[in-house]
Amino acid sequence: MFTGIVEATGEVLAVTDDEGGRRIRVGTPFADLSYGQSISISGACLTVEEYADGEWAEFFLARETLAKTFFDGLQEGDRVNLERAMPADGRFDGHIVQGHVDATAEVVDIEQEGDDWTFSFSLPENQRDYLVEKGSITVDGISLTVAARHDDRFDVAIIPTTYDETTLSEKSVGDLVHLEVDVVAKYVEQLC
Repeated sequence: MFTGIVEATGEVLAVTDDEGGRRIRVGTPFADLSYGQSISISGACLTVEEYADGEWAEFFLARETLAKTFFDGLQEGDRVNLERAMPADGRFDGHIVQGHVDATAEVVDIEQEGDDWTFSFSLPENQRDYLVEKGSITVDGISLTVAARHDDRFDVAIIPTTYDETTLSEKSVGDLVHLEVDVVAKYVEQLC
């Protein structure tokens, strides 16, 4: 489980395709990695297969992961958000994030308002029932609050720290992002 509080960003150092999927090597500052550890890479929970502590980690992307994410277009030099799984005795600063990408969405507008920004994202039809104003949403692994919900898009307010410390500062209109809706909303739907 993750919280959506991004710890660092990392550069994609290598991308290798094979018949079973894709391997990526990502630069990471984490000095306490282990084989099999879960790390959220821009919101997708991936498993560490190889690593050099404080330098890089390597992950395998299965076909299912490639089909649900924008990782099929990932290239060397791209930056990604990084978060290690939450320890049982750790602080819970964001919201419950599983690292399961529900959909990709498109950046449809970015407006700077003083020191803050408003980002607008497309809202895939099959995810619309799970978003409410002031509810939680994960965008590229970042725990955010829905500022406004419209029929086909939603807005989030981005503070300077979030803008500066994540890959949102590198996003442009038309870019894709990963969405993970609030898991509590999915369970409520199942109960109704």
